[in-house]
Amino acid sequence: MIIRQLAKEELSKVQSIAHRTWPSTFAKILSPEQIEYMLNWMYDLKMLESQLDKGHTFLLSEENGVELGFAGFELNYSEGPKAKLHKIYLLPEAQGKGAGKALILEVAGRAKKSGQKSLLLNVNKYNQKAIDFYLKMGFQEIYKEVIDIGNGYVMDDVVMELNL
Repeated sequence: MIIRQLAKEELSKVQSIAHRTWPSTFAKILSPEQIEYMLNWMYDLKMLESQLDKGHTFLLSEENGVELGFAGFELNYSEGPKAKLHKIYLLPEAQGKGAGKALILEVAGRAKKSGQKSLLLNVNKYNQKAIDFYLKMGFQEIYKEVIDIGNGYVMDDVVMELNL
């Protein structure tokens, strides 16, 4: 398995993985309309490019040239200094093969090397599979928040933190 940093011209890989992952990941949590709204907003190529321009880093996990998943993170996100894991998704067929763990460890290693004290993330409070995974990786719940994302939708999240 290889983890590598993506260049701007490769951001369509992030978009593609998100569009192939979200419907099954969130089918029992969000309405199809909210999934479509969020994908069109969060994974618009211009939005991803603007995040890259603001200092976000996108990593791709591959095995034998096949994409498995991605992570997107930002250093110095919050006072501390703290890094933020904004996005991490694995294709359904890639789950359980260690790619998620490898991506988290890569992000945490890069963050620690850059002097970050912890790694933050948000996860939907109903996504128990992901919450259990993050707990297993050493994250702890620090608070819950509801974020209005427009169009009558909210993100109802647990915020978790991993001390580095």
